[in-house]
Amino acid sequence: MTLPPLPVIRLKPKANARAIRHGAPWVYDNEIVTDRRTKALEPGTIALLEDADRNTLAKVAVNPNSRIFARVLERDLNLPVDQSWLVSKLSYALAMRETLYDAPYYRLVHAEADGLPGVIIDRFGDVAVIQPNAAWAERLVSELCVALQQVTGVAHVLKNASGRARGLEGLDDASAVLAGTAPDGPVPVPMNGAIYMADLTGGQKTGLFFDQRPNHAFAARLARGGRMLDVFSHVGGFSLAALAGGASRALAVDGSGPALTLAREGAAQMGQTDAFETRQGDAFEVMTALLEEAEQFDLVVCDPPAFAPSKKALDAGLRAYERVARLAAPLVKPGGYLGLCSCSHAADLAKFRTASVRGIGRAGRAAQLIHTGFAGPDHPLHPNLAESGYLKSLFFRL
Repeated sequence: MTLPPLPVIRLKPKANARAIRHGAPWVYDNEIVTDRRTKALEPGTIALLEDADRNTLAKVAVNPNSRIFARVLERDLNLPVDQSWLVSKLSYALAMRETLYDAPYYRLVHAEADGLPGVIIDRFGDVAVIQPNAAWAERLVSELCVALQQVTGVAHVLKNASGRARGLEGLDDASAVLAGTAPDGPVPVPMNGAIYMADLTGGQKTGLFFDQRPNHAFAARLARGGRMLDVFSHVGGFSLAALAGGASRALAVDGSGPALTLAREGAAQMGQTDAFETRQGDAFEVMTALLEEAEQFDLVVCDPPAFAPSKKALDAGLRAYERVARLAAPLVKPGGYLGLCSCSHAADLAKFRTASVRGIGRAGRAAQLIHTGFAGPDHPLHPNLAESGYLKSLFFRL
């Protein structure tokens, strides 16, 4: 059976075709010749991308409803984007994770950096959670599920449709069970000696953040034998790792009651109930209250949500990061440690560091920057896509 030819989209003469040839994964809507035929393409259509001289550059996934008009899928024009192609991509991604980790708890696919643009897959033992955040992946989600089970052997596959990225693609927010069944409760996840309880159906994102794994481990060393404060803790990311690493006590602060309930369940699973406390409330208000209570800790870590998710939000986001540092620094004992994190891709490392240092200075504290951390290797960085290197963690001795 001969397949119909793929539709063709073309770059404008002034578009940077060289960037695509050198690995850039995205083509924006203002770089494409958008005639009536091109605009009529169904979101998720696989097409051929040509430069202005009609030289074919790659196979791409098209979405006329998105600012990212085309995402590069395959540069080998002889390879069809089909079930075998998905199996090949997933197998390549799995091989690295199995080299890195002894247990099947990790990010299996990190979108463009793993050759599956817009696709996030997190693995929790026998359960995998897919976020198809691009139209092409939404169209092929059934095939992706089959390939995922074939490659990994997981019995249960969930689709998570939450998040800002799907809205930008014009996709719905309807989550689903793609294979097997959904867990009937939180799933225990071992990491860095701690046990985290992940809500795979009602929690944030896919249920747990694997990206901070190496930073949790570094912070745990700093907390040994001491008392630590984990602000914006979610399910106890830094605090449970600190207890596993030998901290004497830990206090987790978050605005979400359900997240703190999961954190307490994790501490119980670890046998650390007596050493673990939680406080629910606005992080800025809780830090202010702790200052008024003259509390100080051997280690304070602040891991807030993305204060600068876009360039428009950058200035306000940097002010928020500065405020976090200003409130957190006085809570650190002299000679203690402060960890500050940002998951805002719009705030690069230099800007985030400047805001953090300014906040520490405004708090009247002197600091040594002792470590800069990033996401773990299961969240690889696409060399031509700064957005894939979103996570930064700065550790200071005050």
